[in-house]
Amino acid sequence: MFNAKNFVCSTKKLLSHPQIEHQQSRGIVKVRLKWVKNRSLDNVIDTETDLKAACLLKDAIKRSPTGFLTAKSFADWQKLLGLTVPVLRFLRRYPTLFEEFPHARYANLPCFQLTGTALLLDSQEQSIHQTHENDTLERLSRVLMMMKSRTAPLQSLHSLKWDLGLPDNFEKVLIPKYPDHLSFIKAPTGVAAVRLVQWREEFAVSALERNNEGGEMGDEYRQFKRGQTTLAFPMNFPRGYGAQKKVRAWMEEFQKLPYISPYEDSRHIDPNSELMEKRAVGVLHEFLSLMIHKKTKRNYLRSLREELNIPHKFTRLFTRYPGIFYLSLKCKTTTVALKEGYRRGKLVNPHPLVRLREKFYHVMRTGLLYRGKGVNLIPREDILLKDLENRMEDKEEEETEEEEIGTGDEYYEETSDMEDD
Repeated sequence: MFNAKNFVCSTKKLLSHPQIEHQQSRGIVKVRLKWVKNRSLDNVIDTETDLKAACLLKDAIKRSPTGFLTAKSFADWQKLLGLTVPVLRFLRRYPTLFEEFPHARYANLPCFQLTGTALLLDSQEQSIHQTHENDTLERLSRVLMMMKSRTAPLQSLHSLKWDLGLPDNFEKVLIPKYPDHLSFIKAPTGVAAVRLVQWREEFAVSALERNNEGGEMGDEYRQFKRGQTTLAFPMNFPRGYGAQKKVRAWMEEFQKLPYISPYEDSRHIDPNSELMEKRAVGVLHEFLSLMIHKKTKRNYLRSLREELNIPHKFTRLFTRYPGIFYLSLKCKTTTVALKEGYRRGKLVNPHPLVRLREKFYHVMRTGLLYRGKGVNLIPREDILLKDLENRMEDKEEEETEEEEIGTGDEYYEETSDMEDD
C-alpha cells in the first residue's frame, strides 16, 4: 500500500541531496520537434465537440422552468458551445434528442424539448453520478490539492465540469453535501471560489505513481519509494521520432531527473531549472489524468496557470514533449490530450460516464441518419438503446492510429498559432 507521508518525506530528502541540487541547474540540450497531426485523436476531439454541445443543451433544457427552450433564448450560444453552425440548425440535426414544436403564443418561434430517449439517457446519467459520487469527490479534491492556495474559482470549475465528470449543478448537489471536504469562499479577487477544507493524504498520490505501483514496473516503483531511482513518464512518440538519436538522448536525460509529485510544494525549486520543467510536465500529466476523457482545452488550463504554478508559456511543454501530450487545433480551438490515455483512437479504461456519453452520441447519429425522413421512422427508445448496447459489445476492432508528419526539417521552433497569448 502506498504511504503518501513517507513519499513526501523521501521526496524532500531527495531534493536536498547535493546531486539533485546540481541537477536543478545543469543544462539539458532541448530538441523541439515538428508538430505531428494525429488523425485519430483529432477525430475524437471533433466528435466530442458536438457531443458536449448536445449534452450541455440537454442540461439547459432540463434546467428551464418551462421544460423547453425557445430559439430566441439560445440564439447567441454558438460560440459558448464551441459550435461551427448556428444552435438552431444544430438542434434540428438531432430529432432523437430534441423535439421541435411551435410556441403556444408565437407560432413562428421554434421551441425545443427533450425526447423520451433523451430523458431516459439523462436518468441513467444521474444514476451514474449517484453511484460514483465518492469518485467524483476525490477527483475534485485532487484538483484543489494541486492548487497553491487549495482553492479554484467556481467559474473555472464550471468550465471543467464536462471534463471532470461533475454533475450539472455540482455547486448545489455535491459541494454542500461534503462540508468537511469542500466549502465556498470569496477569493481575494472578489470572485466565488471553492476551497479544499481537509487535506487527504490518501489522495496525494499521482496517476503516474499509481500506475507504477504494481505490474511490470513493481521493482522500479519499490526502488523509487526508497529514493534510489526516478519514475519515468510513458512515451509514445510519433512515427520516426523515437528512433532519432538526438531525441532519444534528450528524453533519457529528462527521465533521469527526479520526479516531483504535483501534490508537493514546489516553491523551493528554481523556476528556471530543468527540474521545475519536469515538475510542470508532471502537473499537466496529473491534471489530464483526472479528466475522464483525458483531455481538456488549453484555455481552461490557462485560467488556473498561476495556482498550478506552471510557466506562462506552458503550451510549449505540449509541443516539446509529443511522446506524452498531443496538442490539437481541431474545431477552432486548442485542445491538449494525454496520449497514454488513448490506444488506437479509443480511451483506455473509460469511466462509466464516458460509456453513457457513447450511448448519447449513438442516439445523436441515429437522429442525423433519420433526419428528413419523418419522425415515425426513428426507432423506439428501447430498441434504440438495445441496438446501441449490442453494437458496443460487438465492436472489437479498433481504428489504427494515423499520424501525419509535416515536411521540412526534423527540428523546429514552435509555430505562432500554438504559442500562448
